[in-house]
Amino acid sequence: MPYIFLDESGQFTKNKNGHYFVVGSFTVGNPRRTEKQFHSWHKTKFPKKLRYQSEIKFSEIEIDDTLRLKTLKFIANLDVRIHYTYLLKQNTPNDYRKKDKLQSGRLYTEIIATTLDMYLPVADKEFRVFCDQRHLKGIKRSEFKNILKTHLLPHLPQGSIIQIEMIDSTTNTNIQIADWISGAIAWYLEKKPLGNECFQVLKNNILGEGKELFENYWENRAINKKPQFKN
Repeated sequence: MPYIFLDESGQFTKNKNGHYFVVGSFTVGNPRRTEKQFHSWHKTKFPKKLRYQSEIKFSEIEIDDTLRLKTLKFIANLDVRIHYTYLLKQNTPNDYRKKDKLQSGRLYTEIIATTLDMYLPVADKEFRVFCDQRHLKGIKRSEFKNILKTHLLPHLPQGSIIQIEMIDSTTNTNIQIADWISGAIAWYLEKKPLGNECFQVLKNNILGEGKELFENYWENRAINKKPQFKN
């Protein structure tokens, strides 16, 4: 059965944190194995003063770049299969704004739905999704789950069980792995100094290409609005 873990890098409204909002995700045959192995890495390879933290993020400033790359290589060797989506924040359509305020919950739901589409079709009758717990502005958490289930159901075998859970990443090691994946890909997209090396480490684990949402949205809209003159 597909177990899919997701986490994001970036914020929708704070440009100082980068130009992109990235969702990194992975599926793996045995999530319990990846959980145990990454937990062991956490306790033995990270600096001693960090080992007792409940979570160590990809962006942790106390980690040097050598250890950052070693950790990504360790994740790649866990046989994770990766999909990712990303949004250039300046391309966000006005459809996700209400009275000039971003409805980030609706936008996040759309990005997660697009990410999950990349895992379809599947033959299994169980489809289990775990993403980081976050505030969903404009929608309730129950609505978020129902929207995703309704979106997925027509594309799954009849009688499928769909599980959508939002979990505190400090309590779930696999979501922490997803944080490392999304963080590494974000650095690549933002063209940070270590970004290309991070991407090369994960490249063979990535299924296909990443998907950009609303690519060139405003440029295309401007072109479509140009008046058409007849000769």
